Amino acid sequence: MPIQAFSFSPLRPVAGAAALLCALSAAAQTAPATPSTPEATQAPAAEATLPTVSVRSAVGTADLLRLPASANVVEGRELQDRQMQVNLSEALGSVPGLTLNNRNNYAQDLQLSVRGYGARSTFGVRGVRLYVDGIPATMPDGQGQTSNVDISSLERVEVLRGPYSALYGNASGGVLSFYTEDPQGPLKLETGVSVGSDGQQRYSLKASGQTDGGMGYVLSTSRFMTDGYREHSAADRNLLNAKLVIPLAHDDKLTLVANHTRGDAQDPQGLTMAQWQADPRQASSVADQYNTRKSLEQQQLGATYDLRINAQQSLSLSAYYGHRSMLQYQSIPKAPQLAPGHAGGVIDMARDYAGARLVWVGEFDTIVPLQLSAGLDLQQMTENRQGYENFVGDTYGLRGQLRRDEKNKVSSTDPFVQARWQLAPRWSLDTGLRYSRVRFSSDDYYITPGNGDDSGSSRHSKLLPVASLSYQLSPQQTVYASVGRGFETPSITEMSYRNSGSGLNTDLRPTSSTQWELGYRQQLRGDALRGLWSAALFQSHSSDEIVTDQSAGGRTTYRNAGKTRRQGLELSAQLDLMRDWQLRAAYTWLDARFREDSGSGMAGQRLPGLARHNAYLGADWHFAPAWTVGMGVQASSNVQANDANTQAAPGYATTALSLGYRAQIAPRWTLAAFARVNNVFDKNYIGSVIVNDGNQRYFESAMGRNWASGVNVTYQF
Repeated sequence: MPIQAFSFSPLRPVAGAAALLCALSAAAQTAPATPSTPEATQAPAAEATLPTVSVRSAVGTADLLRLPASANVVEGRELQDRQMQVNLSEALGSVPGLTLNNRNNYAQDLQLSVRGYGARSTFGVRGVRLYVDGIPATMPDGQGQTSNVDISSLERVEVLRGPYSALYGNASGGVLSFYTEDPQGPLKLETGVSVGSDGQQRYSLKASGQTDGGMGYVLSTSRFMTDGYREHSAADRNLLNAKLVIPLAHDDKLTLVANHTRGDAQDPQGLTMAQWQADPRQASSVADQYNTRKSLEQQQLGATYDLRINAQQSLSLSAYYGHRSMLQYQSIPKAPQLAPGHAGGVIDMARDYAGARLVWVGEFDTIVPLQLSAGLDLQQMTENRQGYENFVGDTYGLRGQLRRDEKNKVSSTDPFVQARWQLAPRWSLDTGLRYSRVRFSSDDYYITPGNGDDSGSSRHSKLLPVASLSYQLSPQQTVYASVGRGFETPSITEMSYRNSGSGLNTDLRPTSSTQWELGYRQQLRGDALRGLWSAALFQSHSSDEIVTDQSAGGRTTYRNAGKTRRQGLELSAQLDLMRDWQLRAAYTWLDARFREDSGSGMAGQRLPGLARHNAYLGADWHFAPAWTVGMGVQASSNVQANDANTQAAPGYATTALSLGYRAQIAPRWTLAAFARVNNVFDKNYIGSVIVNDGNQRYFESAMGRNWASGVNVTYQF
């Protein structure tokens, strides 16, 4: 049966966007105006106002409605409601510009990109900064991971996109900040069990509350197991997360966080188009032969001290330490590994990382009211990496002889300053400047005949300015424009080898970008239609884009490809319709292309790993006090798999249905249960692509029709 590709008509996005704009504008015009008299503030909150949403990721904190940047805040309950709470891709589809593809391969991290930055990564998260409770989940070389995020204890996720994100340093596309809930009230115990298709099982336990002295605590643990949708894709993941909030004198507080994660997963690898069409559940032909798999473990500790100096000034100091280890078995044949310079088919890596962040914020009542922030970010990582043959005799999947032994170090020093000027009652100007400096070094301890000393070092630095101008059209409407510079260094893995010769690839340069953005945000306060919607136009020009140079014998080298351009449109809406309906919608149009041939004839070609169109529509109906039914539709156009644009994953649209129940069943007991069906119409589609795979195994299958169900019980002391 031929595979039918889902496609977008060029006029549909424009017509849909126009219809949405007209509908929302009309609703805003017909909604009752909010009186500006003092008496209006005495009206009930449900009638007159919506809660103010603050963005903590903004330096100094800011009101989302007035923030001069593209941003979305997703509350924890949206991530947890009627979900298994295993993957971030379950509930972040309503964020425009953010792509989170579930590879259905737990040996690899989620494929995450923001406005096209990060989609080329075949390992971890690139091009986007990640933070968990203010602690970086991104290493100083710009490579991050989401495996230590505990969804069940999240209070919120904040997503910043565009020029504003340059204030965070070594990232180009955006910032994702995850915040664990702040515990309140008496001790509360929660336990949950969820099961699903393909042997999915998740067990969780959480305790939270406050002591009589006001100290808050959260302790959460979970275990997830699955047989895997595809062959050779079983996984077992364990997670422990803890948070302690200690109140101090004068409104000061000390926050302590700890995290432990451990996972074992088989790696089914990608499929060729022919293999995917024949059987999307199969693993690659060599996955079983080489027993491809990955094990990882991570521990992390962090502390943040928030000090209130006086009514106008505050200080925040954070410090953290972590350790991450990984053991991975790859599918590299024996013959290439016999070469003296080959690093083997087993990676044994251990990283120790640490950092500190100091931020001062002051408010000054001058002629032009000013909020000023200044700070310093310090990060350091030491990596011990060994490589071994993946065979013993003629048997693959075993650790053999040592073929690589090196110590890599990466450090970054980033001072920054930001100012927010209230030029007039409706006008504000945000400016920022960050100086980012990153240093790499590698010491080679495996020196043998035919394999010389590959030690070396490299340094990169960049001055990153940002400016944003915003104007309040009304108390409920803000328009803004921003521009900024960003950069992304190569990771230590990308620099490890050069195409000819030995040593670090010091010729590999950071990617530099200039980004522009024009946006609009409106809060709707009518009786029948309430919520927030936004629109943004953006463009980004990058130079020295890092791409794959050659991939042979299990070793990949990288080069700079020249100039690229990303431009697009984002629409987002989170609306309450009457009292029982909630609507979430998002649409992204992204045109991302190479602008220069750079010797490879790529000018005009689409950047691989990116869809031109992404859309999401979700609706929830609270049809009874304890019951909620929901539907979500996710759609994507086709995705190119390589630079030459000769292979592509077809577009698709999928539908999910869910049913949830939550009620107090006894004076201290609360029961929550859910059932859901994903991919209701059993669409056969590709969930993610492995960009520029050297074996043309570009495609990773998405799950067919699948189900999940769970129950959660809470006891309040």
